[in-house]
Amino acid sequence: MKKISILVLALMPFLFSCNSGNESSEETEDLESVTPVAGNYGAAVDELEVFTLAQMYENLLSEGEFEGKVVGEIKEVCTKKGCWMTLDLPNGETMRVTFKDYGFFVPLNSQGYPVIIEGVATRSVTDVATLKHYAEDAGKSQEEIDAIIAPKEEYAFEAVGVIIKENA
Repeated sequence: MKKISILVLALMPFLFSCNSGNESSEETEDLESVTPVAGNYGAAVDELEVFTLAQMYENLLSEGEFEGKVVGEIKEVCTKKGCWMTLDLPNGETMRVTFKDYGFFVPLNSQGYPVIIEGVATRSVTDVATLKHYAEDAGKSQEEIDAIIAPKEEYAFEAVGVIIKENA
């Protein structure tokens, strides 16, 4: 009997820690679903001298690079951490937005929200391995990931700060 009591006492912390872990996980999920998306992420960004995506795109074509602020709408967000997002360009392609020094993330549920981003946009070629990694992060099927077989010229934006506006 004494051995059983000692065993029960020894296992009690593990039993309680498992239960409290599950509750806090549920609480965390609930908090994520009600956490506001709108706000400033990264460096403080003001809303002065903001360019449209079309203006930025024209600058990219002529100069190869753009530095400044751009307004758009978030099309897609990394489903794992919010460590990147995409915006639609006027030519029908998308532009991947990453965050300087991996220093901040955006909410996972921010797709569809209007956004102002500040930083540097460039034209570059993305290799197959990186494209497959991005597809995996976006939750694409294995079939879609396997279909990526060639590098792609892309437009990328490294943001130092982001303002996500209220969803209209």
